Parts: sequence; structure tokens; C-alpha cells
Amino acid sequence: MQCASGTALDEFHTFSKQENDWIFGHLGFDLKNETENMSSANEDHIQFPDLFFYIPEIIIQLSEEFISIGVREANALEVYKQIMNSPKAMNNRLVQARIQNRFSQSDYINVVRKLQQHILRGDCYEINFCQEFYDDNIEIDPLSTFWSLSKASPNPFSAFYRLHDKYLLCASPERYLKRVGDLIYSQPIKGTWQRDLLNKEKDAENKRLLQQSSKDRSENVMVVDLVRNDLSKVCTEGSVVVEELFGAYSFPQVHQLISTIKGTLKKGIELVDIIKASFPMGSMTGAPKRRVLELIEEYERTKRGLFSGALGYISPDGDFDFNVVIRSILYNSSASYLSFQTGSGITFYSDPESEYEECLLKAQAIKKVLTG
Repeated sequence: MQCASGTALDEFHTFSKQENDWIFGHLGFDLKNETENMSSANEDHIQFPDLFFYIPEIIIQLSEEFISIGVREANALEVYKQIMNSPKAMNNRLVQARIQNRFSQSDYINVVRKLQQHILRGDCYEINFCQEFYDDNIEIDPLSTFWSLSKASPNPFSAFYRLHDKYLLCASPERYLKRVGDLIYSQPIKGTWQRDLLNKEKDAENKRLLQQSSKDRSENVMVVDLVRNDLSKVCTEGSVVVEELFGAYSFPQVHQLISTIKGTLKKGIELVDIIKASFPMGSMTGAPKRRVLELIEEYERTKRGLFSGALGYISPDGDFDFNVVIRSILYNSSASYLSFQTGSGITFYSDPESEYEECLLKAQAIKKVLTG
């Protein structure tokens, strides 16, 4: 069974709980057109639907001590044997993409300066501005490409996701939302600093500089305030708190600032209520959310699609966990079109050249996988 409509998601979720089923799926960025009553005119070359959820036939859960296999219409032992007998080595076929960019460096810098004028006029405080990199005539082996990406950039919210001829190869470090019982958690990332893996002391210094960067801290605190406001719509009064502010964490290519916000959900709050209150996530929009979404439509040159949306699962008891789809390759095999996007948080104090370099830094692992 599957669900491809925002209005049907509540009914689908209710059915899955009654049947004691897990459901998996995604929220595309342009679901904002439903949650925020907006429209989009930019092109979308990948064509993931704005929302899609399904009940899987097989669920495999791993821990350090055991593997659990749940199967709807097969034998769990047979599934286990197939896993153990599968090829140990994957086909790491070399990909040689010809990556193009929707923005030249000068175009990008000019747009950032225009956005800073919007900030000066008071239209917004911060905006997440993204650019697309693409190849419109390419064939890849999605699974081996994902394997290469995972080796180059292992991250806690990675995923391989296929919907017919459309693929998401995701190496995300960021959580959108997690529910455990009555508690809801969000962990937005804002603040990025390059790593120096050849110099341990310099790498530690870069991490310290990130923690002390007034620009990165201001970006982070803005999104924390936005998330607090979003969660307060569905949480009991006074329960929304910042559990960690400006936590500095290291990933393969970058150091990042991550904050953790949690709250206690009101009685009767359902999944769709939480999505409507918080999606799209603040780390990929800016503040105030409605106005920056309008500016994103005006200044970005393609739809984001599944990029900066969310992918995740909902357990039979209603708990869920969703990532933020960043650091990801999107691929439409029928159209031979491959895309990935990167962005950064623009404030009045941003240096446009530095923001452009930050986008390239975030794209580094993906470009290496695609071009060798």
C-alpha cells in the first residue's frame, strides 16, 4: 500500500497503526505549496512527488548485538540467507560526470547581494539560498554510486531510496524531527567550517574558530528561535527547551554547529499536525519562513524537489525519525538527469564570496564521487 497525497496521509497513518505496520517515505520541499498555500514555477528535472509513503514488505533492524527481520509474505530465514549469500563486493564503476552549475560565481554573488538588500529592508533576517549542480546526459549505477558516496562521506542520516526510475543517494548529517512517545526533537545545523585532516592541530583550531564565529552563531540562534516557534504550535506550553546550543560536531569534510530543541507534544497531536507546523524545516528556509519561501522561489533557478525535504520512517506505535535531505545526489534514470544542490545561510553580514566557497565545500564529496 502507498500514499501520495498530503490530505490522505493522516488516514494512511491511522490504517498503518491499526495493522501494526511500519511506513516509510518522503516529504518533498515543494510540499510547502500545500502547507504554506504557495505555488512554484521553477523547473523540476528529477520529478519526485511532493509526498510519498508506503508500507514495506520487509523490515530489517540492526543493532550491535542482533538483526531482526520482519517479513509480510515470506520467510525471514530465507531473507537472511539471501543477505548472507549476496556478493560481498559491489561494482564501483567509475562515474565521469560533466558537472554544470545553474549559477556562475558572479551570478551567485550578485544574487546574494540582492538578498542582503532584502534583509536591509527588513523583508527577512536570514535566508537559505541554494544552487543546483547537474549533468543532463549521464548514466550511473545508483547503488555503486551510493556505496562510493558513503565511503567518501559517511554520515548518520544516510539513505538509499528508489521510487520507480527516481533515486535519492543521501549522505545527510542532519535530523529534521524525531518523535519518542510524547517527546519531539529537532536538531538543525547552521554553521560550517572546513576540516584539515592533514594537520590535527589546525583541524582542532578550525573547530574552535567555528564555535567562536559570531556569524555562524547568529545563523544558528536564528534557526533555533524559528524551530522553537514551530514546535510551540504543537507542544504543551513551556515545554519547548533548547537541550544543546552551538554543539560543534565533526564530519568527514566539515565541522558543523548543531543545536537540539525538544518539547512535549499536546494530547491528540497527529503526524500531519506536526508537519504542517514545522515543514519546511527552518535550517533550509530562514526567517521569517513565509517571506523567505517567496524569495527562494524568486531567486533560485530550479525547484528543490526532494532536496531539503525529508526522508524517514514511522513505527507502528507512532514514533518517527526524519532526516533533512542534504549532501545528496538525485537521479532520474529515464531522463538521464543527475542533480545535487548545496546552499548556505545568508545574513546581512555574510561575505558573498565566502558563501559561494561554502557551497563548493559542501559539494566536495559528491563532486569527487562523480568526477573521480
